[in-house]
Amino acid sequence: MLIKHLIFDLDDTLYPSGKMSEAITQNMIKYVSKFFNITYEDAVALRKKNLPMFGSTLEWLMNSGMTDAEDYLFAVHPEDETKNLLPDPALRQFLLSLEIPMTVLTNAPMEHAERVLNFLNIKDLFSSVTDIRDCAFKGKPYPIAFETALRRSGSSVKDTLFIDDQIKYILGYKRLGGICAHVGSPSYKASSVPSFLSDADAAGGKIFHIDSVYSLPAVLKQIADL
Repeated sequence: MLIKHLIFDLDDTLYPSGKMSEAITQNMIKYVSKFFNITYEDAVALRKKNLPMFGSTLEWLMNSGMTDAEDYLFAVHPEDETKNLLPDPALRQFLLSLEIPMTVLTNAPMEHAERVLNFLNIKDLFSSVTDIRDCAFKGKPYPIAFETALRRSGSSVKDTLFIDDQIKYILGYKRLGGICAHVGSPSYKASSVPSFLSDADAAGGKIFHIDSVYSLPAVLKQIADL
């Protein structure tokens, strides 16, 4: 099987989890605390309880009555957020060496994606970026997110490898019959994914588990041998 297109998640996928990821999560929890008028600690617990039922914190809050998605996105992704991001000088040449057309699909807003891609000096390597607004604020793991990204690239599920660190997003693509590379631990709890993805393991598609994007060449070789 020949892979003709790669869809990359952005955060914790194109770069490893670290201080910026922690800051984003903290900003989300602070917003939850403010929205529900509860303590930070209670917000942590409430988010942990409800998030598995939704694709993102944003979707959960909108389902809970929040109407200003832009206010949330601005609070979660401040302009100086890349101060917590570490450079990766080897990443650009590595992505070029793959010699496969690439796009980005993120549940973050476009301004965040552009900041990160520019910081890492790889923005020009991607033919398009599909963000949360492009998906009507309902991004991964819902079909609309993957379908929008695929349509923009002119590719299909059959010839596109999707790479992400979150298992529920991986399962969303696999449910469409797609081949995925999951960055991180191969184990997960069924309770950590939305209920509508409960049948994803029985659906078509295949999941490969990798430690980082730098392991992609081995996965691409395995796929080519299928």
